[in-house]
Amino acid sequence: MAEPARTLPFCKKHPSPRDEERDALLEGLSRTRTLIAQAYSGFNSARDPDLIESYVFEINALQARYSYLLRRVKEMDGAPLRR
Repeated sequence: MAEPARTLPFCKKHPSPRDEERDALLEGLSRTRTLIAQAYSGFNSARDPDLIESYVFEINALQARYSYLLRRVKEMDGAPLRR
């Protein structure tokens, strides 16, 4: 009678801390893009001047966050930065 074939345990490659950080930055970029789109949608439908002003500040803050996250990803990838 033949002995059943042995299977090797599944070896899962653990991502490095650098890869985990990069993935978190990319996820942040994706979330920020979504928030920017939502803020623009709110801005386009707002009628009250105070609400419009709040959307302007929100959009500017989100764009600053997006720029920061994008710069960090580029730094991690070793791309030359333009300012």
